[in-house]
Amino acid sequence: MSGRPVYIVDGARTPFLRARGNLGPFTPVDLAVQCGRPLLLRQPLAPTDFDRVILGCVNVVANEMNPARVAALRLGMGEEMPAFSVQINCGSGMQSIDTAFRYIRDGGDDLILAGGAESLSHSALLYNKGAVEWFAALNGARTFGARAKAMASWRPDFFKPVIGLVQGLTDPITELGMGQTAELVAHLFNVTRQEADQYAVESHLRTARAQAEGWFAGEVEPAFARDGKVYELDDGVRADSSVDKLAKLSPAFERPWGKVTAGNSSQITDGASWLILASEDAVEKHGLTPKAVIVDSHWAALDPEIMGLGPVICSTPVVTRNGFTKDDIDVWELNEAFAAQVLGCLGAWEDETFSKEVLGLDGAFGKIDRQMLNVDGGAISLGHPVGASGNRIVLHLVNALKRLGKKRGVATECIGGGQGGAMLIEAL
Repeated sequence: MSGRPVYIVDGARTPFLRARGNLGPFTPVDLAVQCGRPLLLRQPLAPTDFDRVILGCVNVVANEMNPARVAALRLGMGEEMPAFSVQINCGSGMQSIDTAFRYIRDGGDDLILAGGAESLSHSALLYNKGAVEWFAALNGARTFGARAKAMASWRPDFFKPVIGLVQGLTDPITELGMGQTAELVAHLFNVTRQEADQYAVESHLRTARAQAEGWFAGEVEPAFARDGKVYELDDGVRADSSVDKLAKLSPAFERPWGKVTAGNSSQITDGASWLILASEDAVEKHGLTPKAVIVDSHWAALDPEIMGLGPVICSTPVVTRNGFTKDDIDVWELNEAFAAQVLGCLGAWEDETFSKEVLGLDGAFGKIDRQMLNVDGGAISLGHPVGASGNRIVLHLVNALKRLGKKRGVATECIGGGQGGAMLIEAL
């Protein structure tokens, strides 16, 4: 793409913490601050030297409206720091990077902090419609008789909450849950339950190995709760996972024959991630050492019923229009919303008819090397804090390319509502 080169200088994230049925220790901004402080402290520049802050967040909590601005102020970036939040469901953390990329590429800014934060354990519990109407009637009553009449219409089910997270994971157009869309993708590309479970096991074992080998050092910063507890590692990883154990779980959405279970799906999680993006001028001015350059990005959309195929329709053009084939991509980070969805994407790329009719290619895009796909696991083992995941996969792609001595990678994700986002990255 034309314009100035845009460099990824550094990045950090919190441990991804599994939601366990109650409020987690951190709000979205808490999480953003926990990994933002050590990231900014290790830079040879002041927090006020940035031009802008952009943060992806989906489930914004009521007392943190525009969490990007709240985080920027808490990080000591100055009252004059412009900051805004972005929301494109699962792609929010990548959208922050892409927006920053375009600001810098086009010459508007030189140094941007771009991230994503999500605390799914803090998702809202809502009153149902009947309760809202009852409160409205009670509030509008002006006489004792009117108030008594309103009080008499109260019913116990008014206090049965609507779980906001469940609504958020249901597509409002198709009325399908995200897991049901993964079932459709599995059906289209003949993904079996055993294949999905095997993929999930591999995700956990890869992440467990990465933790044991210290491969997340410098990427994951510890988070400190107000009660003094320290969270150092992603806590949803199951090093003892096995196909036999996962086979005992019932389908979560389509019983009895469904392929998608709690064990082969991404975990409901809290977490945050940041990247520092810089122009060449900023690199020279501040003496920075970039890790990678953003080559290109692409966003695409498709039928919400098969939203899990989003990575295929956005990654393919970002690869081909830059003159590459799948063999030129050394490492892939494909967000693991569901094992069946990831395997469906791989099946689509191998399918000649799909590649011709949907992707506009002359033949099949080709088979992705599984050894170079999500090399250290993904959302199945780490969790999927929705607003942060797109940022995390870019951050980890950069670090994985460096560790493995590879040059080029793609980070991509499916997006609830029927979209996909992809970034093409080259290591320096």
